[in-house]
Amino acid sequence: MTSPLQLSRRAFLGVAFATAAALPAQATEPIELSAEQKTAIGAISGYLNSFKTLQGEFTQISPKGNMSQGIFYIAKPGKMRFEYAPPNPFLIVADGTWLTIKNVKKEKGDQFPLSQTPLRLVLGDKVDILGDTNIIDFQDQDGITTVTVEDKKNTLGNGQLTLVYDQARKALQQWIVTDSKGRKTTVSLENLQAGIDPDPKLFVVKIKRESKNGP
Repeated sequence: MTSPLQLSRRAFLGVAFATAAALPAQATEPIELSAEQKTAIGAISGYLNSFKTLQGEFTQISPKGNMSQGIFYIAKPGKMRFEYAPPNPFLIVADGTWLTIKNVKKEKGDQFPLSQTPLRLVLGDKVDILGDTNIIDFQDQDGITTVTVEDKKNTLGNGQLTLVYDQARKALQQWIVTDSKGRKTTVSLENLQAGIDPDPKLFVVKIKRESKNGP
């Protein structure tokens, strides 16, 4: 039987922010883009570059349809906090160097180099979707731009990231991450507020480490 910890790691790391450890897969060929499509994608990059800090609420749907909600904070470059509401016991923190996944009930967790995750695509000082990714699908309908990308540096672990951008609101509405096995996690964003400086302590997290050589 799969434990809640394994399920959460799979839902967040294995799918939502996959590391490069995913199973090998054949990369999808990028599509040819028109000038209008490039402009639309540039607007998404422009939005991501328009703020240094951002906070709001999120709803996450796992590959099995399980829903989690919570609040998030972003402070560029490289800092992020995803705080899940109970009963989900997990906390996700990027401190600029490490991505930490912590079970707050057990005070235990895992850490991964931030540079090995696709978070760099949204947490960097300068976001360039056209330059940093291969565009493999583009849709523009009813004021919504949907772009599916593969990271050129393979931090998606041969997975794909879909960004859903609301042209009227000029804001990122949703992202969908598909791992190399086709499992999808959807994260929807709401009540976004830019320009509010979060408490720096939000991006500091400690976890208990287990060691065979000592405590």
